[in-house]
Amino acid sequence: MNLPLFTLNTVLFPGCLLDLQVFEARYLDMISRCMKRGEGFGVVCIVEGEEVGEAAERFAAIGCEALIRDFQQRPNGLLGIRVEGGRRFKVRRAQVLPDQLTMAEVDWLEDGPELPLLAEHADLTALLHALAAHPMVAALGMGEAIGDQATLANQLAYLLPLASEQKVQLLALDEPQARLSLLQTVLDQLQGEVTG
Repeated sequence: MNLPLFTLNTVLFPGCLLDLQVFEARYLDMISRCMKRGEGFGVVCIVEGEEVGEAAERFAAIGCEALIRDFQQRPNGLLGIRVEGGRRFKVRRAQVLPDQLTMAEVDWLEDGPELPLLAEHADLTALLHALAAHPMVAALGMGEAIGDQATLANQLAYLLPLASEQKVQLLALDEPQARLSLLQTVLDQLQGEVTG
């Protein structure tokens, strides 16, 4: 599967919403093609390089499909789009086209089975509900109806102010339970630093 890539300083997770402001010709053309074909594009986190200008020198090998859910012209005249995270993928190989758009050959990654939330997830669920009260999160309409482990893991991993490397590590895990365990470990470490 060939997928155009949008390289960003952020990590998108399945089911999560991201607002983007598009102004570079390579991305405007890409969005136009995706909308005409009813297809998504890939979002990958930049490891080395910049968001604007030439193609990023290095980016994470794991990314998330972005499905266009809404678009509008912003007051500043630029195109604004809202995307929702779709399937996870692994980049097999990538090439930069003459217009600086990166095209990648990707393999879709399988997610573990959908599992219900357990009593042990109460603290993480409470944390997500607290985050959902923040105006920026509320504007995205996230953090409300959480019925399974994958949704909880993805939304927390997306919304918490973790380092990009940690977010990529979380995105790479196939099992939602493994994502929740790693999140709990990271939060416990942070808690220890605060109280220590």
